[in-house]
Amino acid sequence: MPNLPRRLLESEKIFRGAVFDIERDRLLEENGVEIVRDVVRHPGGAGALPLFGDGRVALVRQYRHPARRELLEIPAGRIETGETPEECAAREVEQETGFRTGRIEKLAEFYSTPGFCEERLYVYLATDLIPSSQNLDHDELIEIVCLPLTEAVKMIERGEIEDSKTIVALLMAEKLKS
Repeated sequence: MPNLPRRLLESEKIFRGAVFDIERDRLLEENGVEIVRDVVRHPGGAGALPLFGDGRVALVRQYRHPARRELLEIPAGRIETGETPEECAAREVEQETGFRTGRIEKLAEFYSTPGFCEERLYVYLATDLIPSSQNLDHDELIEIVCLPLTEAVKMIERGEIEDSKTIVALLMAEKLKS
């Protein structure tokens, strides 16, 4: 599918936040129609699915305010300036689970919500895990949940895992390991 040409007429920053910014863009479509789009500007995120030699995975349960509940997710976070997605994913696994990644393998990369957000997510499989120490951020309250990969996939099917990056990581890992 070809990218249709659009001409940016104007871009105005309407919000600057701690995690993301919002810009209002005025565009001119190829057919001459002018449109306005609000765009969330975000540096992207990365996470990894820690997979132990016995087939268990480590997920983290944490409260997500926009969802108004706790979600079960892969360890993940925002890509910091100067950091590669792979470095971010490995950092997050160690910080949130207390295991250093011995091997990391890319599973997928995708846009989280391309209708209004430029955030690109990168997910990896973390293996050859080495015990380290958990180093949570001051605002993180996390419960580590270890379970078989096969059970985690069944949880997706039952609607118990709802986070998109986690669903992608688990399904891609299952496909890779089968």
